[in-house]
Amino acid sequence: MSRYNLTGRTVVITGSTGGLGSALADALRARGANLALLDLNLEAVTAQAEQLGGGTVARGFWADVRDLGSLEIAMMGAAEHFGRLDIVIANAGIDTMAPMATLDPAAFEQVIDINLAGVWRTFRAALPHVQPHRGYLLAISSMAAFVHSPLQASYTASKAGVWAMCDSIRLELRSLGVGVGSAHPTFVRTPMMDDVVADPAGRELWGGNDKGLWKMVPMPTVTAGIVNGIERRADQIIIPKTLTLTAKAPGLFRTLVERIGFRDRAVQRAIDIASPSGWHDSQASSRHEPTLALTGSAGRQPIPEPNRN
Repeated sequence: MSRYNLTGRTVVITGSTGGLGSALADALRARGANLALLDLNLEAVTAQAEQLGGGTVARGFWADVRDLGSLEIAMMGAAEHFGRLDIVIANAGIDTMAPMATLDPAAFEQVIDINLAGVWRTFRAALPHVQPHRGYLLAISSMAAFVHSPLQASYTASKAGVWAMCDSIRLELRSLGVGVGSAHPTFVRTPMMDDVVADPAGRELWGGNDKGLWKMVPMPTVTAGIVNGIERRADQIIIPKTLTLTAKAPGLFRTLVERIGFRDRAVQRAIDIASPSGWHDSQASSRHEPTLALTGSAGRQPIPEPNRN
């Protein structure tokens, strides 16, 4: 199959000012793509667009993935500005990290609304613009779709749901020439992921994410893998590739991963020290307000997701 040339194509990214969103914007612009950048913070996304060249190559738009109407307006504005939309990356997401017994039910529902329904809304708003150009829709899911950590029920459910939803939509759109894929990075270093590492419950579960099963991969590895997947119009993008077998046959590896990675004593300690209402560190909490529905990059009680992904 020939590569999908990104030069001159218009790429939409939700959550573009977050850790992964920003890195993807840089990488795609370097490949010659034009960028429609969507975020809740209009001032920040406008500044980001200017740094990437502004004018005819990059422009910021306000949108909230919880609101289909705002996404439709942003997509229409982007299509009018650039003349076409070719690729849409549903990157926005949040996370929680608390046990089911104590997690605020509203926090659980918010993760599902943003991470799962938000992808559906993004694709729905984009389709009328992408379909005429036989474009490509990509959702940023996570290895959490296949490896299900304790204290992460809402996050893992949302990411597994994104994976399944993309497969379903892909079959619907295949005859129209529109590609649909999901990207599944493991833990990746972002400012928000630093907060996960600093949190006591996160350290208890994943040991600081510096070795073994939970070791973080460098951001350039993640962005290169995703860009390569876009150029292949891939159905599924696994990062790093060494985890491909785990992603392809998660049931076969589940018992082994749980036995090695989540020992009962460590899980109980994490539950005991987890905060049901947010981060232990007040400075981290201030960075993770529930209103940040488009940041797309790490954490706990509605926070920008850790694209471990």
